Parts: sequence; C-alpha cells; structure tokens
Amino acid sequence: MEITKVWALYYSATGTTDKAVNTIAEELAAQLTLPIERLSFTRPAERTGTHLFTAEDLVVVGSPTYAGRLPNKIAPDFRSGLRGEGTPAVPVVLFGNRSYDNALAELWSVLMNNGFHPVAAGAFVGRHAFTDKLGEGRPDWDDKRQMRQFAAQIAGKLRSGRGETVAVPGVPDAPYYIPKGVDGEPVKFLQAKPRTDPGKCTNCGACARLCPMGAIDPRDVFRVPGTCIKCQCCVRKCTRHAKYFDDPAFLSHVAMLEQNFTEPKENEVFL
Repeated sequence: MEITKVWALYYSATGTTDKAVNTIAEELAAQLTLPIERLSFTRPAERTGTHLFTAEDLVVVGSPTYAGRLPNKIAPDFRSGLRGEGTPAVPVVLFGNRSYDNALAELWSVLMNNGFHPVAAGAFVGRHAFTDKLGEGRPDWDDKRQMRQFAAQIAGKLRSGRGETVAVPGVPDAPYYIPKGVDGEPVKFLQAKPRTDPGKCTNCGACARLCPMGAIDPRDVFRVPGTCIKCQCCVRKCTRHAKYFDDPAFLSHVAMLEQNFTEPKENEVFL
C-alpha cells in the first residue's frame, strides 16, 4: 500500500516543536509529492477523541522534552488519542540544549504500542522554554537545513522500499530527570504557578485561551486554579510580558541550567 498523505502532528506549548515538525513534514511532502495535513495536539480541545491513521499515512509526531521524558500530563493523551494500522511514523522530540534523555524512546514506544511503525526518528535542539540562554534562536537556519536533509533521507528510504523499524536509544519508562538548583541539590517546584504583573496585564485572555492545560481562569487571568505544568506558554505568548515565575526553587533551577548547559548541543537522527 502506497503512502498518500503526510501528517504533521505536534504538542508545542511555545511553538518550537511546531516549527521542527512542520519543517520535516513539509520537506517530506515535497520530496514524495504528497499533500500535507497539520494537526495540533496542544490545547485541551485538540487532544480529545481518537485520531486514526492507516498504512497510507506518514505521520511526523513531535513533542518537547520535559524532565527527560514526554510531558507527564500530555503523554496519556498521546497514548489514548493516536491509533495506527501499520502506519509509518517519524517520532521527533525537541530538547532545550540539556539532553533529551529518554523522551525519544518514550515517544517511539507510545507509537509502537499504538500500531505505528517508526521508520526514522530525531531529537533536535530548540530554545529552552525557561530561558533564552539555552538554545537561543534554535532551531536556527542550520538546524532547519539538517531537518530538511533528514526528511530527504527518510523519503529516499521509503522510495527504496526500506521500511524497517528504526531503533532509538533510551528507556521508555525511565525515571524523570530530577531538577537541581545552583547548589547542586534537588529542587521541587511542582506547585509553582505563573504570576501576573498588574501594571502590564490588560486581561486580554490570550494566556487562558492558549494554556495547554486550561489552567488559567479566562474570567480573571490573575487566577490559576488548574494544574500548571510550567510549559511557559503564558510567559512566552503574552505580548505585554506580564506573566512570570518567581518561585525561588524554579529560579534556582533555571540559574543552574544557565551555568552548566550553554554549550551548543548537536541534533541526533536515527535512520
């Protein structure tokens, strides 16, 4: 059965994974002369129901890395919301210049268990959600060149009839990365939530509409009654720069990252 469509499917709170997945999917579509369809998995309403794919689809599935794995509040939606029928797939993870640890292995495993057939996989550097000092500007021009080259290699593999399952490093159910502070000791900021500067906020509601967890009260954006996963969507998307985090443990972890992980990391692909 021949592939008839390329899909770009992604959870992307700050827009970085979106860019990577679409760059790869667009090049695949061009290389294979196929139509492309995009499917965001970011907002709560977009993660309802089940998306079914056949062997005629080629699905590029992307997620950022949170604490070395898939976002723990989003991973269940990947597991329950995606179903394949021998569907060729390309798992892709983004990481903020520290490490993707076991995130790619976890996404690979989710797809394998749900009827997909991973024919290639990749881990790419993107600007860290917490700070511009890690991976600033990435994926940049050269990263996107590598993504397009990766897509061209996948297309060549498929055209040659080589559809074997690709292997990736990591352990799908490994423990999450434990954040540390500047003193090297573990820090906990699970209860941290974004603050709002009343001098900058216009209560436009964009943060509430865009929040991947629906955690912000749309009637009063100063309130965050829901679960915050520290994705930084509200911080990054607020055009007034009114959202911020002031939790000491969180800020200590960010400072530690800035002290230790600024050296540019390399992308990794598996074919």
